[in-house]
Amino acid sequence: VQLVESGGGLVQPGGSLRLSCAASGFAFSSYAMRWFRQAPRKERELVARISSSGTTTYYGDSVEGRFTISRGTDKDTMFLQMNSLNPDDTAVYYCYLQYGLVYSTDYWGQGTQVTVSS
Repeated sequence: VQLVESGGGLVQPGGSLRLSCAASGFAFSSYAMRWFRQAPRKERELVARISSSGTTTYYGDSVEGRFTISRGTDKDTMFLQMNSLNPDDTAVYYCYLQYGLVYSTDYWGQGTQVTVSS
């Protein structure tokens, strides 16, 4: 299993970024996927979740209405469209997979830094 994030960077408040998570080594279409983030001196928090089919999504309260999670239609890729960014969104963003049906294993990407600052 491999998860590789990309798309992070420096953006001004009110701006947008689109993160990508390229997945390989497992049946991507069979698993729900999640985005987490961790800001300095804070615990890692769940940002968004998408079902295996892509039809059901969940968002954390702090990003609801501003972020959109989605799955690629022709590639094993997950996206996070982030709009109306503010400094509180500054964090390292991680792609996450809970792999396995009976006995699960956690897989994390290496993370991508998002910095919102003027």
